[in-house]
Amino acid sequence: MPTGLSLVDWLVVGLYMAFVVLVGALHARREESGGDFFLAGRRVPMWAAAVSVLATSLSAVTFLGGPQEAFDNNLTYLSLNLGGLLAVVLVAIFFIPAYYRAQVTSVYELVGARLGTNAERATSAMFLLGRIFASGARLYIASIPLSLIVFGDLEPAHLVGAIAIVALVATLYTISGGIGAVIWTDAAQMLVLLTAAGACIWLLLDRIPIPTGEIVEALRASTTDTGASKLTLFDTRLDPSLPFTIWGALVGMTLFNMAAYGTDQDLVQRMLTCKSAVRGSWSLVLSNILGMAVVAVFLALGLLLYIFYARPDLMGDAAPAAVEDSRRVFLRFILTETPLGLRGLMIAGLLAAAMSSLDSALNAMSSAAVCNFVRPRLGDIAPKTEVRIARVFVGVFAILLAGFACACVWLQRESDEGLLPFALGVMLYAYAGTLAVFCCALFTKRGNATSALAALATGFLAVGAMQFGPKWIDAWPLPPFALGWRMAIGFALAFAVCLLGRRAGMEREDREETRREDMVHDEGAAPTGR
Repeated sequence: MPTGLSLVDWLVVGLYMAFVVLVGALHARREESGGDFFLAGRRVPMWAAAVSVLATSLSAVTFLGGPQEAFDNNLTYLSLNLGGLLAVVLVAIFFIPAYYRAQVTSVYELVGARLGTNAERATSAMFLLGRIFASGARLYIASIPLSLIVFGDLEPAHLVGAIAIVALVATLYTISGGIGAVIWTDAAQMLVLLTAAGACIWLLLDRIPIPTGEIVEALRASTTDTGASKLTLFDTRLDPSLPFTIWGALVGMTLFNMAAYGTDQDLVQRMLTCKSAVRGSWSLVLSNILGMAVVAVFLALGLLLYIFYARPDLMGDAAPAAVEDSRRVFLRFILTETPLGLRGLMIAGLLAAAMSSLDSALNAMSSAAVCNFVRPRLGDIAPKTEVRIARVFVGVFAILLAGFACACVWLQRESDEGLLPFALGVMLYAYAGTLAVFCCALFTKRGNATSALAALATGFLAVGAMQFGPKWIDAWPLPPFALGWRMAIGFALAFAVCLLGRRAGMEREDREETRREDMVHDEGAAPTGR
C-alpha cells in the first residue's frame, strides 16, 4: 500500500508530535512532588478528567478495531455499553467515594488497608502485569498503520520499528509532565481524533453515489456470516461463544467495566485528580456517555466503509478495489481516498488515539510502583527525589510495554480474533482476579493476603484455560467462551477463593463475640443453677 502522504501531511503530523512533547515540558515545572506528578494536585476540572478517561479507554484499538468490527460484522459491539453504564453507576456509588475517604494515591492502598500489605503488593503487581499485556497489545495495534505509513508493509522488523517510535514520543511527554501533561494532551488528542473521524464520515457520504436513505436500507438488507443484519444492535442468542451478545454484555461486561473503571489504576487515577469524590464520580459517568457516542461514530465509519469497499453493486463505476485485510480498511481509505493535508490530520488522530492510552498507562504504572513498592520500603522521600524515581519507572515500563507489543506481532497472527476482541481479551487475565479481591475487601468481612494471592492466580489461570483450552486440548469438556463469559466465570471462581480467607481483625472480633455470647448464656443460666 503506498503511503500517500505529502510534505504537508508530514508537516501536520510533525507539528502534532511537537505539540504533545511541548505540553509535557510546560507541565514539568509544576510537578514538584509525587502528589503533583500522580494526581496533579487534585486540581483537574471534571470535564477534563472525563475526556482523559474516555481517551484512555478508546485508544488505537477503537480507531482501527471499531471500523473493522462493523465492516466485518454489525453494531452489536455497541451493546457492550449497557454493561458499561451499569458498571460506572456501581463504581461511582461504591468505589470512588471509598478511595477519596481513604485519601489514596494508588487504589491498591485501599486493599492494603483492608487485607494487608502483601495483598496490596499482589494486586498492584497484577495490575502492572495486566497493564503490560493490555497496553502492549494496544501499542502493537497502533504500530500497524504506522508501519504501513513509514515502511509500506507489515514485516515484523518494521512493526517493531513502528512500536519504538510511538513508545518513544509518548514516553517523552509522560516523563516530562506527569499526569497533568497526560490529561491535557488527552483533551487535545480527543479533539484531533473526533475531527479526523468526522471528516472521514463526511468524505464517505460524499463518495458513495447513493442517498443516505438507500445506504441505510442496503445495510439493513445486508447480513453477516451468522445471518444477522449489518444494523443489528442487540444479539439475544444464548451461544456463549459469540463475542457481543446482550447477555454477555449485561453479565460479563458489567464485571469487566467494574474492573476497568473501579480497580485499574490507569483509569481510576484520572478520577482521583478531581477536587472531590462527587466530581470524580461524575467525570466517570460523563466519560461513559461520551464514549458511547464516540464508539458509535467509529462503528458508523465501518458500515460506510463496507458499502464503499464491499458493495461494488452500489458503488458502480466509483467502486474501488476490494480490501483483502479488514485490519487495514480504515487506514487504506485514509491513505488513498482523502485529500492532502487532511491525511496528515487523520494520521495525527490515529497517533493521538495510540498515545492517549499509552501515556496514561505509563503514568499509572509508575504511580503504582512508587506508592505500593517504593514508599513502603524507603519511608519518607524528598518530593523531588520521588518525582525522579517516578520518571525512571516511566522509562522502565515503556521498555516493558514495547517488549510485549513486539511479542504481540506474533501472538495476534496466531489468533483468529479481530483487533477488538484480541485487545479486550488480554485485559481479562488481570481483571478477573483483581475485581474479586476488591469486591471482597469492600463488600465483605472476609479475605486476607493469602486468599487474595490465591484469587489473583485463580482468575489468571481460569481465563487462560477458557481461552486456550478449546484450542490446545482435544478432550476439552467445556464449550468455547467469549470474553464476557470468560470474565464472569473467572471472577466468580476468584471471588469464591478470596472468600475462603479469614481477616485477622475479623478473627479477633469473632473471639470477642463468642466471649460475649458465653457471658450472656452464663447469666441466663444462673437462676436455673440455683
